[in-house]
Amino acid sequence: MNITTESSQELWHDMQEPGAYEWWYFDAEDRESGLSFVLIWFSGFPFSPYYTTHYENWKNRLTTELPLASDYAGFSFQLYEHGVETLNFIREGRAGLFESSRSDIGVRFEKNRFSFNPLTDEYLLDIDFLFPARRKAVKASLLFKASRRVVYEKKDSNNHGKVPLHQWLLSVPKADVQGSIAITELQSGKLSTIPVRATGYHDHNFGAVPMQEYISRWYWGRAFSDAFDLIYYAIYFRNNEYQPLTLLLLHDNERETATIYDTVKICESNFRKGFFSPRHSMNLALKDEQVFLNIHNDRVLDAGPFYLRFSSKLSLQIDGRMIDGISGISEFLDPVRLQSKFMRFFTRSRIWRDGEYSVMYRTYNGFKRFIDWNNK
Repeated sequence: MNITTESSQELWHDMQEPGAYEWWYFDAEDRESGLSFVLIWFSGFPFSPYYTTHYENWKNRLTTELPLASDYAGFSFQLYEHGVETLNFIREGRAGLFESSRSDIGVRFEKNRFSFNPLTDEYLLDIDFLFPARRKAVKASLLFKASRRVVYEKKDSNNHGKVPLHQWLLSVPKADVQGSIAITELQSGKLSTIPVRATGYHDHNFGAVPMQEYISRWYWGRAFSDAFDLIYYAIYFRNNEYQPLTLLLLHDNERETATIYDTVKICESNFRKGFFSPRHSMNLALKDEQVFLNIHNDRVLDAGPFYLRFSSKLSLQIDGRMIDGISGISEFLDPVRLQSKFMRFFTRSRIWRDGEYSVMYRTYNGFKRFIDWNNK
C-alpha cells in the first residue's frame, strides 16, 4: 500500500492483472444549502458482484476467460440533500463504454466524462445519463478548481515492501466547485436545476489484486473548517503481521501550513452491525504526541453490504487548543464482505450492468420510486 501526491500517477494505468481495479473519486459539499454529492469513474469496478464472481470462477479454474478490468468499467453518481439520498446511480459495463489515455488525465464512461487542464489546475466534469429505473435524466456541468495540493510520498514497508500493489493518490485535498445539476422527471418532463457552489475533494486509487484478498477494513474521511482542514486514512490488512497504514493531513488555515502525521495510532469504539451493513466503529480516535482527533460518524448517508458513507462530526485537539464543531464526510469499507455470495445477491440491487437483467435491481429501484413519490 503506497501513498503519493505525484500528479502523473493520475493517468490511467490500464491494469491488466486479473481482478485489478482503478478509480477516480470526486466529492463536494455545500453546508449552507445542505447539498453534497460523490462521483466516481471506474476501470475495473472492484465492488461489482459480476466482477468478483468472474474472478472467483477464474481462480477456481471454472473458466479460462481472464477477469479483466476493461470488462468491468463503471460510473457512479450519488446526490444527497440535507443528509437524505436524492439519487444513487451506479452503471457498469463491458469494454467500449470506457475510454481514457496514457498521456492525458481524463476519463469517459458513456456520456459521463472528466478532463483536466494543467494550465488552470481545473477539472471539468460533464455528466449526462438516463436513470430509467428511477424515471429520471441527469445532466451536470461541474468545475473543480484545485485550491490546494500537497507533496508527500510513502512506500509500504510491510514485508520489506514485497506486498500487493495498491496506491492511493491524494490528488486534490481541497477544491472550489461550481456548476449546476439538472434533473428531469421522464414522465412529467419537470426540470429541476440545482446550482452548485461547494468545497470539494479529489483522489485516485488503483490496485493489482482484488482488495478483498489484501485489505480487511478501511476508514477514510475529510472535513473542512475555518481553523483546520483535515484528511484521515486508515487501512488494516488481512495479514495480521502487517502493520496498519494510517495518515492524518492537517492544514492550518490561519498559518497556511500543512502537516502530515503518518504514525498516528487509531482506536475504534462503539461498534455497530446491521444485516445490510458490516461491523464498523461509530467512533474513531487518531492520536500521537502532538494531535488528537475524535471522529463520530453521525448520520448514515449510504449503506451497503460492504461499505458505509457518513456525515461525520469531528473534534481536534492540537497545540493546547480544542476545536469542536468540524463536520465532513467519512467512509468505511469492509472488502472481505465482497466474498459473500449471499450479500452479492443484494449488491446487484444497486448496480445496473449493461446487458444484464436483475430482478433485485428492478425491485429495489421500484421501492425507491415509491418512497420518492410518497415524499413529494
